[in-house]
Amino acid sequence: MINCIIIDDEQHAIDLLSDHISKIPLLNLQFATTRSIEAFQYIQRTHADLIFLDIQMPELDGIQFLKLLKGRSKVVLTTAYSKYAMEGYEHDIVDYLLKPIVFERFLKAVQKAIDTITIFKGTPTFSNEPMHENEFIFVKTDGRSKIVQVLLKDIEYIEGMGNYVSIRTSSSKIITLMTIKELEEKLPESRFIRIHNSYIVPVKKITEMEGNQVQIGKQKLPIGDVYKKALLNTIEKYLVKNKK
Repeated sequence: MINCIIIDDEQHAIDLLSDHISKIPLLNLQFATTRSIEAFQYIQRTHADLIFLDIQMPELDGIQFLKLLKGRSKVVLTTAYSKYAMEGYEHDIVDYLLKPIVFERFLKAVQKAIDTITIFKGTPTFSNEPMHENEFIFVKTDGRSKIVQVLLKDIEYIEGMGNYVSIRTSSSKIITLMTIKELEEKLPESRFIRIHNSYIVPVKKITEMEGNQVQIGKQKLPIGDVYKKALLNTIEKYLVKNKK
């Protein structure tokens, strides 16, 4: 869990960022305030992993706050003015968001921050790049208004349905607006394999292969002709052979 705070002298800006944060399960909003002095006192008592910090504020502006913070928390600057970006990066900010902050751009900044914070903590990260050996992904669901974390170990299989994908886990079915090809590119090749135009499966969940079908739990899934050779090559790596 990434603990974060919001510092902004406009309540409507706090409300918008709070709503954005609520859509990302990995983020926990600890504290939000319109007063920078109050925020600094709070940070003196309690550590925050990530701060969303406005630039132009009474009492103590964003740049002054950064100087006092001395790198103890990661910071994403939020402002209506782009002229402070260079100075912000001199203080090792993660990203710089221009108001009004749309969710897509906010998510990109959060991904940068989480990559940095979780690497420091020694826990899994996520990004827009292929995932390698990460332990989870985030997908948008419910009309793209909600983001859900999916643990890779829980995935039973993935089914493509045109421009949508159904992710079947051990306990649920998650529908997200993306193609199976787009999702395939985000999954670690060492753990998942495409077996059909419409199906991706975790290699370790294959319990049986016979003819043009694989067994995943109680589910039998088809193997497409163009994918069969790659599947056989993968299984070959784990096949225990009799001595001749």
